[in-house]
Amino acid sequence: MPPKKASKDSSGLPLSARFARCKNTLSMGFVGLPNVGKSTITNLLCGQNHAEAANYPFCTIDPNEVQCVVPDKKFKYLVETWKSPSIIPAALKVVDIAGLIKGASEGAGLGNAFLSHIAAVDGIFHLVRAFDSDEIVHVDDSIDPVRDLETIMGELCIKDIANLENVENAEKEKVRKEKGLSRSAAVPMTPTFLSAFEKVKSLLESNAPVSTGTEFTEGEIDMIRDWGLITTKPVVYIVNMSKKNFIRKGSKWLPKIKEWVDSHGGGKIIPMSAAFEQEYFDLKDDPASQKAYLNECTELARKLGLKGPAFVAKSVIPQMIRSGRDALCLQSFYTMGPKEVRAWTIQRGTLAPQAAGVIHTDFEKGFIKAEVCNFDDFKALHNGEKSVAKVKDAGKYRQEGKTYVMQDGDICVFMHNVNKKKK
Repeated sequence: MPPKKASKDSSGLPLSARFARCKNTLSMGFVGLPNVGKSTITNLLCGQNHAEAANYPFCTIDPNEVQCVVPDKKFKYLVETWKSPSIIPAALKVVDIAGLIKGASEGAGLGNAFLSHIAAVDGIFHLVRAFDSDEIVHVDDSIDPVRDLETIMGELCIKDIANLENVENAEKEKVRKEKGLSRSAAVPMTPTFLSAFEKVKSLLESNAPVSTGTEFTEGEIDMIRDWGLITTKPVVYIVNMSKKNFIRKGSKWLPKIKEWVDSHGGGKIIPMSAAFEQEYFDLKDDPASQKAYLNECTELARKLGLKGPAFVAKSVIPQMIRSGRDALCLQSFYTMGPKEVRAWTIQRGTLAPQAAGVIHTDFEKGFIKAEVCNFDDFKALHNGEKSVAKVKDAGKYRQEGKTYVMQDGDICVFMHNVNKKKK
């Protein structure tokens, strides 16, 4: 049998990325209790209100999917340079999944359906509520984000533990067929399966996501990847605070949340305020009013004695989109010309032929070489020209082959040749 074709260099990737499916159309899903702000923030991420936002549990029954344009200064520079009629930025797919409650893994609320929606996404925005409001009810009648984190993580781990039984039964059935064993015969499981199974089970029973494991071998990772476990997915923690606490960048809950996250494998934590973001977004048609709003919020912090860059008010929506993309280990390469400037999405570690295949499958099948230049080199050398001529003159325009690992921000032209058989 010929060796398997390499499509990705996974060295250096975090464990959650090595568990992930190898594809470029990955998605993040919002997970949390009801009424923590998932639909509101989903609306804000995509810049428009087309996910139903209502103040009652289970208002989002079917997952809402939105495409969020990825903030990218490099892409913006290329667009302004070329002024092409067609402009296609990179986008992050985000899914608004209805709220879970305690007992969801056993079918409470609409739990089983929602857990299947979580299983379908590739990464998780774990949203917790850290604001008080008499108008927006909490499903547990009190505010305690650490308890809420524990509830959601517990439900996800319980669901994965239940899935392990199916995994074990499927593996036994596979071995029976391969070895021609009867139903009554003992089934010899491989050492790799047994080791992976015990490590995963131990993590889940301690309420720890599988992605926090530190002792998996490459063989075990390859095996676990096919088990469809929810807690192998990368997580970005979003803390929805009151506007006041967001402006002053402080809350009694933030240290406790960080302590919980650190004890559950660590992860990115983004404090934000849906109330602040909504007020800012509502002024989108008047840039001067938006600027005045940010200045007003910064001044409120200054009056509290809070000064410096950390207390300058700004939207964190771009940071959330970039963090979600980074959690999925996605990056961009660019194609540019007088007709179109486009950002293409690939996973980190993708090789040049597979990157070419994102544009068109024929480009991968007939891949010859990639002509590549670094964005920073183009910006420094093109001297305002809509051309890479000066980049070539400076010796910064390269030819790369099939083993080239694509870098974030590469500007590419792919050479290919597919001979079609004559009828």
